[in-house]
Amino acid sequence: MLGDVRVRSQVGFEPERRSSHPYLCIDFRTLHTRLGCGSTSASYDPERRVHRLLSFQRYLHSSRLLRGVPQQIPLHILDEDYTGQARCMLEKVGNWNFDIFLFDRLTNGNSLITLTFHLLNQYGLVELFQLDMVKLWRFLVMVQEDYHSDNPYHNAVHAADVTQAMYCYLREPMLAKSLTSKDILLGLLAAATHDLDHPGVNQPFLIKTDHYLATLYRNTSVLENHHWKSAVGLLRETGLFSHLPAEDRLNMERDLGSLILATDISRQNDYLSRFRLHLDQENLCMSTASHRHFVLQMALKCADICNPCRPWELSKQWSEKVTEEFFQQGDIEKKHKLEVSPLCDREMNTVGNIQIGFMTYVAEPLFAEWARFCDTRLSQTMLGHMGLNKASWGGLQQEPAPVSEEAEPSTACADTGDAATAPSDGSTATTAGGTSSKEIPQGSRES
Repeated sequence: MLGDVRVRSQVGFEPERRSSHPYLCIDFRTLHTRLGCGSTSASYDPERRVHRLLSFQRYLHSSRLLRGVPQQIPLHILDEDYTGQARCMLEKVGNWNFDIFLFDRLTNGNSLITLTFHLLNQYGLVELFQLDMVKLWRFLVMVQEDYHSDNPYHNAVHAADVTQAMYCYLREPMLAKSLTSKDILLGLLAAATHDLDHPGVNQPFLIKTDHYLATLYRNTSVLENHHWKSAVGLLRETGLFSHLPAEDRLNMERDLGSLILATDISRQNDYLSRFRLHLDQENLCMSTASHRHFVLQMALKCADICNPCRPWELSKQWSEKVTEEFFQQGDIEKKHKLEVSPLCDREMNTVGNIQIGFMTYVAEPLFAEWARFCDTRLSQTMLGHMGLNKASWGGLQQEPAPVSEEAEPSTACADTGDAATAPSDGSTATTAGGTSSKEIPQGSRES
């Protein structure tokens, strides 16, 4: 144990200590389900509620024998029809229309494990880096376990979706011909772990409730630092890179952190300005390690908020899920007499206005620059989907509420979601209505 503490201190790891603020005893996930009930179980242990926000410390004093054991039904004894369909889907994993929700059902809720394991094998990274198969499997299972399944949005399915999008970007010609095997390994692992142990609330909430994570990371990239440290904790607990030289391990952990920290939405303008400047000056050199790493950061940022660029049927589902997570945070804030965060008041916001604002001020500027860098069919497909999706939300905003009993209430229900990823501070905008019934060129199966 002392040795573990010493190793962590060498790379700047600090123990995640709890403070005494009363809001630290809030179990966000339990409140999500109990706000409407008005009752609280007296038997619920506040210590367990705090531990749900931890990752590499959560089971510090529990049996390691139980860690990394897949819950419920392991993949190898699933119904053969389902595993067969999942394998068929993996043959088209590079298709931008890949339905991660269907894939998650076909893998019995193990989409993140199955997808990441498949991609690492497909690239030959397991053999190249001499990764122990048992350690790798245990690592991926622990990663999936440490995502909160009852977060509407920031859960393992979102991580799997980002990993699939990252794979699509890694195959773009500008990247595929330049990235090293180490770059690809880091890109996939960063995508899989970028929101690890996300509590379902945003950074401002943690800061205003004086949460110990906010104190530990000095109110700067609080969640992203926690995701990174949680991922490193699992790498060390499983010993996935234990066979590598110490310097290589530390470099891998550092570069992994640099990628995950780039997903901090509050630093969006900084990264976008740097990216735009590189493109204006045409000085991105993919033979330079630092430039390749920067491009990986931008690719992960795009993958993290690519939901508005998916086909309408997928994008709409993500929109509703992320907005529901916003609204659940707002419900918590109201219950505890806190100021309700922007976009989190379900009585003041709709899926449409949040979504249109996000696309206008966050997604469109980022993907426009990405299309300048990668002027490919996939980039045009993503921009096309986003334009149609934005028009569709504008059309739903303008539709009158149904009057007759025969009218379907789908549009009313659609007003409870958003589409991207982390909460943004973008204001809303109005857009001319439209539908998503138009067909646009799809990204090729090879991109």
